[in-house]
Amino acid sequence: MATAELSLSSKNYSSWSLRGWLLCRLAGLRVIERMVALDDPENRAELLLLTPSVLVPRLDHEGASVWDTLAIAEYLHEMYPGAGMYPDDRIVRAHCRSVSGEIHSGFANLRSALPMNLRVRHEKFPIFSGAKPDIERVEAIWGECLVNYGGPYLFGAKPTVADAMFAPVAQRFLTYAVPMSPVAAAYCNTIADWDLMAEWMEAALAEPEEMEELDIEF
Repeated sequence: MATAELSLSSKNYSSWSLRGWLLCRLAGLRVIERMVALDDPENRAELLLLTPSVLVPRLDHEGASVWDTLAIAEYLHEMYPGAGMYPDDRIVRAHCRSVSGEIHSGFANLRSALPMNLRVRHEKFPIFSGAKPDIERVEAIWGECLVNYGGPYLFGAKPTVADAMFAPVAQRFLTYAVPMSPVAAAYCNTIADWDLMAEWMEAALAEPEEMEELDIEF
């Protein structure tokens, strides 16, 4: 497949960059990564949840420029329909799109209470009460998918767009030692063991840049 350029933010802190990168890899599209500096004002504001940014991730491919993770997912599915990014069955595919859209557009309390930081691991963490309904909803989505489609990924034996969208949430749950059901814990471990996540994690841990605001020990 042709190469493309993918603009990314921090691999340690940016959940949206992770999603965009996973989507490209699911499509089988190798990309040239262009990192946006942490001191870029718009990038920093996005990472601190002060404003939604359209800077990252952005895919530039064969004359098209696509930003927003779900737009990237749909573009890649259109370009590479044989990659299996979505389930084959129409009804199951609709379910996959629905839960992917839900995590994309909601869960603001979870994002603010449990910011992504792959370099840390807390044994105990005070979880803001407003985030608990979000956590419960995530567990409900995971439980329904894993029971209906048999796991270990949300829609069966292979990862799909939904797993790319929920991967940062699974990592957050591990980072902050979120209490969860055995089914949810097993899914988090599946994501942690995913070879693509291992590759991303290795790069995130080696990343030299830090944001003091997101590295505070609570």
